[in-house]
Amino acid sequence: MLDVQGLLSDRARLIQASGIRRVLELGATLDNPINLSIGQPDFDVPRPMREAAINAIEAGKNGYAMTTGVPELVRRCGKHLHQDLGWPADTGKAHADTRVLVTGGTAGALFLVMQALLNAGDEIILPDPYFVAYPNMATCAGGVSVFCDTYPDLRMTAQRVEPLITERTKAVLHVSPSNPAGVVASEEECRDLLELCRSKGVLLISDEIYDEFTFDPHRIDTPFGRRCPSPGRFPGAHEDVLIIRGFGKTYACTGWRMGYCAGPASLVMEMTKLQQYSWVCAPTPLQHACVAAFECDMSREVNAYEKRAQTVIDQLPMCDIPVPGGAFYAFVEIPKRLGMTGTEVFEAAAERNVLVIPGNVFSERDTHIRISYATAEDKLAQGLDVLAGILS
Repeated sequence: MLDVQGLLSDRARLIQASGIRRVLELGATLDNPINLSIGQPDFDVPRPMREAAINAIEAGKNGYAMTTGVPELVRRCGKHLHQDLGWPADTGKAHADTRVLVTGGTAGALFLVMQALLNAGDEIILPDPYFVAYPNMATCAGGVSVFCDTYPDLRMTAQRVEPLITERTKAVLHVSPSNPAGVVASEEECRDLLELCRSKGVLLISDEIYDEFTFDPHRIDTPFGRRCPSPGRFPGAHEDVLIIRGFGKTYACTGWRMGYCAGPASLVMEMTKLQQYSWVCAPTPLQHACVAAFECDMSREVNAYEKRAQTVIDQLPMCDIPVPGGAFYAFVEIPKRLGMTGTEVFEAAAERNVLVIPGNVFSERDTHIRISYATAEDKLAQGLDVLAGILS
């Protein structure tokens, strides 16, 4: 029998299976569980996008696309960033300052930029708590994850990041609204972090997958309307920031694996080269479908999720919870008087047919649980009742 374990690379051995997937596997063994674990919107893909996908398939747009993306979608993403951030639009010309790359979800963009930047031993600074893929992507690239402790308020500030920057630091990864906490960075925090990275010659990566899923009290006034604060909103930011955005969360098409990034042309061109020799291009018919996303109004869905966020706060008054300003998560601290870890609360909830995710899946600590309120309101209320009983 082949000794597969003996053939495995060190890289593969260092990667751990996702804790979220382990929770999903447990959920498959439960009878109709109340699932407050997965970051999957509970509404449907807007009809214009579904129809555009069908039309693209029926029209035969099923072959390879250009590695950078379907030209119509690249132009539309560039136009949106110009209108939203004031960035120079990607004109497609050889000497453009800013480039857009359509990727296989935002995860595709994150993976590509780490592959493009990190040599063995190079460092990338990540927030703690973090999205589960971040440190594993860095490991795949041979890099080292340096964690920025953001407790207790879960805000990644320049003051917290600066002591962590060394001569090996290549990038700082900032995410707002955040996963797992839904915390939205302020305009001042974004500016300070951008100025710090500029002064140190470090790339600032801004993961903005939930940018449209920002609740109005946390938006700021811009020349283009009420928008989520971003490091990309300051003059010249297109020279120093890689913006990563996507369609999956806002438009409920997570399985389509559609995202895009934009930033310094020289960096995006290197990422494009890596994409060419990996998954070639994002799914062609779905790229055509995502052009329609820019005309879809999702305010009703965002407003409904804002109300659910408040429901979580109201039903768990015994817990310290940074108020979510966006996305659809709450990162709930376990009351210290209980003497329980996040894993223990997760296990107690699972015994009562409720699924959450223990904090150590997202953090070097196990002091919290993550709740996803992307579920039906009656199910959310039932699950929160169970959790309130455990946490009380």
